[in-house]
Amino acid sequence: MKTNILGNSDLAITPIGVGAWAIGGDWQFGWGPQDDAQSIAAIHRALELGMNWIDTAPAYGLGHSEEVVARALARWKGKRPYIFTKCGMVWNDQGKIDYSLRAESVRHECEASLRRLKTDAIDLYQIHWTADELNETIEGWNTLTALQKEGKVRWIGVSNAGVEELQKLHSIARITSLQPPYSLIRREVETAQLPWCRRENVGVIVYSPMASGLLTGAMTRERIASLPPTDWRSRNEQFREPKLSGNLRLVERLRVVGARHGRSPGEVAIAWTLHHPAVTGAIVGARRPHQVDGIIGAMDFRLTPTEIAEIEGK
Repeated sequence: MKTNILGNSDLAITPIGVGAWAIGGDWQFGWGPQDDAQSIAAIHRALELGMNWIDTAPAYGLGHSEEVVARALARWKGKRPYIFTKCGMVWNDQGKIDYSLRAESVRHECEASLRRLKTDAIDLYQIHWTADELNETIEGWNTLTALQKEGKVRWIGVSNAGVEELQKLHSIARITSLQPPYSLIRREVETAQLPWCRRENVGVIVYSPMASGLLTGAMTRERIASLPPTDWRSRNEQFREPKLSGNLRLVERLRVVGARHGRSPGEVAIAWTLHHPAVTGAIVGARRPHQVDGIIGAMDFRLTPTEIAEIEGK
C-alpha cells in the first residue's frame, strides 16, 4: 500500500485515513444518533482495506468517539494503526462546548484522551482550534511541546489555523502537520496555508474532502430535508439554498467523471483534494462498512488535468 511521510515526522500514512467525527453520536456538533457496532465494523473494514490511521478528537461525542476507537482497536488483530487526536475543545457538565488552550486544560485533556484511547502515547496530537488570543495559542503549543518531550505524544500539529499563527508556532517548535477543511466547495486554504505548508515541509491532512457527505452522490434533496435536528448539517448553509443547487450540479460533474473509471462521485471528490501537491492525506468518515467500500478506490485514483478542469467547471 502506497504511503506518504507526514511532514517532518516518521509517520508513513496512507493517502486516506479514517475520520471519527460522526461516530461520536449526539453532541453540539453531532451527526445524529449512531450505532457503535456499525461504527466499529466500519473502522475494521477500513483497516482491512489498508488504511493505517484514524483521526478523532475528545469533543466528538464528548469523549465517545475516542472510546469507540479504543473498542475497535481492542478487537483488531492486525497491525495497530496510527491514532491522531486533538485538544482545545472542552465541555461542562451540561455538555456545552467551550474552548481552552491553557496549559492545565491541555494537560488534563491529554491524560483523558490517553485513558479513553487506552494507549501510552498519541501518535499525532493537534490543537483543534486556535484561540482568539495568540498568547493562549502559544501557551497551548508550548504545552504540546512539553508533552512531546515527556513521550505522551509523538508528533504535534495544528488544525484550523491561519498562516500568521502557523509561522509563530513553527518558530517555537516544528509543526508536523496542519489539518484544514478542504474540498471542492471549501478552497480557502489554497491561497496561503497550503503553499506555506509545502514550503516549510509541514504535512497536510485535510478534513471533509467530500464536504461532510454532500459530494458523495448519495445526498439528495429528500435526504437532506429528512436530516434530524441533531445533525449539524441540517443547519449548514451548504445544505441549503441558494448554495445547494450549485453543489448538487457539482456532484453530477463528479458522477460523469467517475463513471468513466468505475468510481463513485465521493471517490472523485477525495481524489481531487489529493491532487494538490501540498496534501499528504485526506480524512474520510465512515459509519458503516459499505460506506468504506464506496470510498476506498480514492486511495490510488488519480485525475488527469483535463478531468480536474472538467470537475471545476472550467
